[in-house]
Amino acid sequence: MHDRLFYTKPASRWEEALPLGNGRIGAMAHGGVGCEYFQLNEDSCWFGGFRDRNNPDAKKALPIIREYLKNGQIAKAEELMLASLSGVPKSEHPYQTLGDLRIYMKHAWEADEYSRELDIANAVYRCRYRIGETVYNREAFISAVDDCLVLKISVDDKNDNAGISFDCDISREPYETIIKKTGDVNCVGNRKDGSEGNEDKYELNGWKYTDAGSQKSHGLICLGNTGGDGVDYGFEVRALTKGGCVQIIGASFGVRDAKEVVLLLTAGTSFRMKDIEKECGEIFNKAFEYSYEELKERHIKDYRKFYDRVALNIEGSDRFEDIPTDDRLMNLKKRMENPDIDIYDTGLDILYFNFGRYLMISGSREGTLPLNLQGIWCKDYQSAWGSKFTININTEMNYWPAESCNLSELHMPLFDHIKRMLPNGRVTAEKMYGCRGFVAHHNTDIWGDCAVQDQWIPGSYWVMGAAWLCTHQWKHYLYTGDTEFLKDSFPIMREAAEFFLDFLIEHDGYLVTCPSVSPENTYILPNGEKGANGIGVTMDNQILRDLFSQCIKAAEILNVDDELNRKIKDALSKIKPDRIGKHGQIMEWIEDYDEDEPGHRHISHLYGLHPSGQITPDGTPELARAAAKTLERRLSNGGGHTGWSRAWIINNYAKLWDAEKAYENYELLLIKSTLPNLFDNHPPFQIDGNFGGCAAVAEMLVQSNEERTVLLPALPVSWKNGNVKGICIQGGAELELEWKEGKAVSFKISAKKDLKTIIKYLNKTFDVDMKKDEMKTFDI
Repeated sequence: MHDRLFYTKPASRWEEALPLGNGRIGAMAHGGVGCEYFQLNEDSCWFGGFRDRNNPDAKKALPIIREYLKNGQIAKAEELMLASLSGVPKSEHPYQTLGDLRIYMKHAWEADEYSRELDIANAVYRCRYRIGETVYNREAFISAVDDCLVLKISVDDKNDNAGISFDCDISREPYETIIKKTGDVNCVGNRKDGSEGNEDKYELNGWKYTDAGSQKSHGLICLGNTGGDGVDYGFEVRALTKGGCVQIIGASFGVRDAKEVVLLLTAGTSFRMKDIEKECGEIFNKAFEYSYEELKERHIKDYRKFYDRVALNIEGSDRFEDIPTDDRLMNLKKRMENPDIDIYDTGLDILYFNFGRYLMISGSREGTLPLNLQGIWCKDYQSAWGSKFTININTEMNYWPAESCNLSELHMPLFDHIKRMLPNGRVTAEKMYGCRGFVAHHNTDIWGDCAVQDQWIPGSYWVMGAAWLCTHQWKHYLYTGDTEFLKDSFPIMREAAEFFLDFLIEHDGYLVTCPSVSPENTYILPNGEKGANGIGVTMDNQILRDLFSQCIKAAEILNVDDELNRKIKDALSKIKPDRIGKHGQIMEWIEDYDEDEPGHRHISHLYGLHPSGQITPDGTPELARAAAKTLERRLSNGGGHTGWSRAWIINNYAKLWDAEKAYENYELLLIKSTLPNLFDNHPPFQIDGNFGGCAAVAEMLVQSNEERTVLLPALPVSWKNGNVKGICIQGGAELELEWKEGKAVSFKISAKKDLKTIIKYLNKTFDVDMKKDEMKTFDI
């Protein structure tokens, strides 16, 4: 239930195709009748190599820039910043598509009874159609355990006359590549009369294939280099048939008159592989030890160990299950346009939540790179914003569901990448700013580049990237209680903090960042002049408050009390508190400036509300009211117009315990910023909104911080009766929760470690004191 995207026509564009992935390899399945097209990705397929882009003039220009900003000479400061702080060259390299796999069927291109689906409970894609009396079936998945894409094509024909015939090619057009056979045979398999087509073959698990160990199995490999001193890449496809014949001619191969065909595809780059051809061959050799059904069973078992951890059920949510997914999205839009229609598709609410979990399991696995702007589903060579790791909200949002939605292990690629950034960030800190520690700006790439990206006044010169990322390390510890992880992360957190001990300046009795920018927004000075950079913006203060306090708490847990810890404590005491402005809003800048764009997509000064917990309705009610006013002003001026921005708004309303505002914006996310395949739309496609929306559902049901957990803080009226299991809370526990008529009736806690916490529901408080592996049920 609520685990299937399905459609009654093939994808006519990429945004209608269905994503598959294993964390490393991604594919978009289009489901054409005459041509099945898989657009391919590999997580390390990036253009270009590492370059030291740190501007050599930054350090000597910094004092001048600061003086300009202190004196209100914003234009002069920003002009100098463009020249002296920008990277040399100005841009990091982009993530790219890997290539294409196309299968041209040798039958009619018109079909009846067409359907295609993505089964997200098992991470399996299916396509089915009928031509005459023959039913053609395709089924595909990308296995993490066997590290390859597996596609089965079969036929159902009551007269047993039909066969499967197609031509297959792989390419990376328009770039120059080498495409060659992975063997030296032109026709292998069984002829239609049952006689053998080639003696150099073996039989295993029902499949006829050539000697994989000697690289003679029938298939093709595409090899090349991404360019710009980038990685070498390779992707290879091989065919296994039951009956029929496989013909390898030139740069394509064909299958003729088979009863069943299985294609296997794998890929790699020199980022991990020393010998791509050999290592791809080894992946195939291991996969060939299993039948198709065994490969599928291994894949599903691996996938479901993550997916089955969490389940959300809402009464009546199966009402529209038989309607195609794209039609359900259109129906939701019609309901929003006609207030007389009060039928809620709560099944779609659950499906979107489950799809977010599916994308994380499919896009981020231990040992892979973290999720970038498009995850491992990027169709372009020069994608929007280079499909990099944008770390002023987007990369962080990608991992918002990781801990609460019980996918903690899938957070690890982000932590691995922080380590990859660390040595480069140290160089950037010293070369640009003359500071210790490590720093990153608003983007990074596969190589962990920490220098300034672009020449863009409202965004490029933001120094908080590493600091924000390090708060994820603390969050992971809070949910897992993994002290060994904390020991490993603690020095990195402290290096991020150490940078600011050197970088901060004193201003009006506080320690502040300078230059400082509220990501991508612009203010208006009283004289009408516009600027973006200044001194001590609110978001910087909030991130530093988190980073410093988390370093102090980690030091206490690890029994560290040294001079650096004392300096961090002193710096924390001098961070400027959040303030309320003339409109009753949270002030975004050090002065109560007017905004050039009041409906701006970024809501950076609400970092303290979400993802942080500095602003809460029960802890800081006055600031919570000001946060609500901030959201009201943003939305009344057209805010939330990008998918990820809308997702952030949902989380913020959930954290304010405003259920109906949260749900209204959840529906707007589906209506205005969701593509037919449920991908988030910036536009163009960015994956962050999918994860932000998924995380928001969890926040509407359960909110957890270091002091307490709140049950059903933002339960909308339309989710009247239901239950959820497997949501994680800080302190190291899983929670099951049931509600009826909009009221919680019971909850169960399963402790993963010794647990002491407080559970709150309305005016009721439950003191929880449990031992590791203990389970307790509480009636409300």
